[in-house]
Order: sequence, then C-alpha cells, then structure tokens
Amino acid sequence: MTTQFSPHAGGIARRIATTTESVFGTPFPVGLRAWDGSTGGATTGPTVTIRSPRAVRHLLRRPGELGVVRAYVTGDVDIEGDFKEGLRACRELAERIRATGPPDLANWPTLLGLLVRLGGIGPLPRVPVEELRVGARANSRSRAKAVVEHHYDLGNDFYELILDESMSYSSGFWSEETGDDLAAAQRAKLDLVCDQLGLRPGMRLLDVGCGWGALVRHAAAHRGVHATGVTLSARQAEFAQAKAAAMGLSSLVEIRCADYRDISGGDFDAVACIEMGEHVGERGYPDFCARLAGALRPGGLLLLQQMARGDRSPGGGAFIESYIAQGMTMRSLPKTLAHLEKAGFEVRQVQSLREHYARTIDAWAHRLDACWDEVLHRYGGRRGRIWRLYLAGAALAFETNRMSVHQVLAGRAA
Repeated sequence: MTTQFSPHAGGIARRIATTTESVFGTPFPVGLRAWDGSTGGATTGPTVTIRSPRAVRHLLRRPGELGVVRAYVTGDVDIEGDFKEGLRACRELAERIRATGPPDLANWPTLLGLLVRLGGIGPLPRVPVEELRVGARANSRSRAKAVVEHHYDLGNDFYELILDESMSYSSGFWSEETGDDLAAAQRAKLDLVCDQLGLRPGMRLLDVGCGWGALVRHAAAHRGVHATGVTLSARQAEFAQAKAAAMGLSSLVEIRCADYRDISGGDFDAVACIEMGEHVGERGYPDFCARLAGALRPGGLLLLQQMARGDRSPGGGAFIESYIAQGMTMRSLPKTLAHLEKAGFEVRQVQSLREHYARTIDAWAHRLDACWDEVLHRYGGRRGRIWRLYLAGAALAFETNRMSVHQVLAGRAA
C-alpha cells in the first residue's frame, strides 16, 4: 500500500500514518486528513478526517470504542467516501493493533510526542447529550420504558424515511423473487412468519413487541386472524392502530401500549416475538419465556426471531449500549433454546437469517443516504451521524458473523 505525499508532508496526518506503521507494524489502511490540511495514509478508498484536537481528547477521556464514537458523533472525526468500507478498515486496524499488544517501551517517547503534537493536552470535551443515561434497576418497567422512548424519540416521521412502507423494523427475507425491493423482502418475511405459525382465518395471534404493527396488520389482512399487538411505545401504538383502521382492519386488530409483563390469558393460538427478546435482560429472560408460554393455548406455536452474539459484549458494545439501547442482551442461540425448553417449549425448527439481515440493513442505510440532507435539516447532524454509524456497524457485525439472528419455532406442550 502506498502513502500520500502532499505540501503538508510533515503535518499531523503524515505523522499519524508513519507512527502507526513504525510502532505497530501495519500501514494506515485508509486516507487520512487532519485539521492542519495535511494528508497521509492510503491513496485510494475512504478518507478519515480529523477536524479538531478535541477528537484526541475524547479518546483520552474514554479510551477505546466509546471515545472514538464520541469524537464521531460530535463531528470532530468523520469518514468521507464509502462510510461502511471506511469503518470496516478502521475496525480491522484497531483489531490488528490490539492483537500486537502494548507498544515497546522504546516507542513511548514517539507516542507521547505525537500525543502532544495532536493537541492531547487541554480541557477534556463534554460527553454528548445524546448518550442514554438510565439509572433505574436493570429490567425494571421504568427502565424498559425509558430505553424505548430514547430510541424512538425521533418520531414516526423519521422511521418512515428509513424503513419500508410496512414500517417493519427487523430483518427481511430476500430471494430472487424479492430482488432488491426492501418492501418485497419484508412482505416475504411476514409471510414466512405466518406460514410457520400456520395462521388460518379465525385464529388468535399475539405479537409481543409489535412495533408499528406490520405483522398484526399483515396477518389480519392476508390470513384472516384476530391479531393483538403489544408495544411499550405510545407513538408506535397510535400509528399501528390508526394504520389498521385506515386499512379497514379495526375489527381484527387490537394494539395495546403495555409491558410484556402485563400479558395475561392463555388462549392465543400463536405468539410471535420479532426482535424484542434482546431487550429483556438475562435475569428477566426466564420469566419472559414463561409469559410467552402462558399466553399460548396448549399445542400453540411460538415464532421467536432474535439476534444473537457470543459471550463477548452481549449488549452490543459501548456504542450500542450508550446511544441505541441500553440493557440489551443478545444471548447465544444455545442459551436461548435452553431458556425456551425450561419454560416448557418444544423447539421444532431453527433458521438463521444472518445474511438476510446484513442486506436489510444495507437497504436502510441506502435510504438514509438518499434523504441525508433532509435528516440533517430535521433531526440534526449528531442524530444523523449516530444512525449512519449504527447501520454501518450493524451491517458489518452481521456480515462478519459477530452477530446473527435466528427464527426459532417452538410449540407449547399439549
């Protein structure tokens, strides 16, 4: 890999690139531009721009992922060009540096000198106000509600810009028939859920964590079922009920703004939970599974679609936990299956949608890019950058198998 030369060849960017290669033995994988106008790093591909010494101070205040995220959210660091590929290269660089271990003592004077030159000595920047701070007890009702409100406080209008017309906020199901049509992939996913649950006219369906009601409307309109959706978000509940009424489905669709712990009765023929179980902490998950079982009649079916990670960073990492959804637990698939079996379920089928989710998120990111100027105008640069980072990081996590998502079909014993 070659290195750029510029009129500012002795500038900050050049110094960062050469120090990275000399101390850690790896070339800087992307282009680099600093606030002094200097450039360095790779001559092709995305470029990381460091706009202010505050970026360095963010790292000093919170070394690691969270410091970098804060610098990006505040606009002190940016990626020009293909954002996801730039993020991929930076992550791979961080992993290589971490794998090499601490630098030799002989390199510390070089690193300290670079730190001073980068403006690392100075007042520490403030923590961005966009970070989520929830002090309530883990998995408490008040904390769950606060986390939901934080993630959806941009309003339904924002999500209508990013999602497809059904407002499905979960992995689609892609095939040759769907082509590159996001709406078609989401309809295919909804049909898949309905097929697996064997929904027929007159059956009763419960959707736990129904979001904007895509599944309950689809099941009522196309399978003739009586569908009840539960969500903690008042905005989602209002949208879902109004949409059902506009489609003439009020007699078949009911939306409840409630906690999953308010579920009562055991007479549903089928229960769906599409990417909501990740928001239930490990301590509360046995009770969660028991409530899903308790909502079903004997012999009824559960379709659980849920993201999974290994034991490392089950909450998704510092960025997800601080800016997106605090308290998430993306437990491994074996742990989820064990919880279901302890709750009295018979696991009948497991299907991975990992590649499907990477493609779904790429489609959301494409829609975000298409309306980027509108997002900046209506919601501000920080919110826009949070979502650009959220989508790119999530797509990479699924592409590289650091995260997965599964559909689990299970039955309650008759």
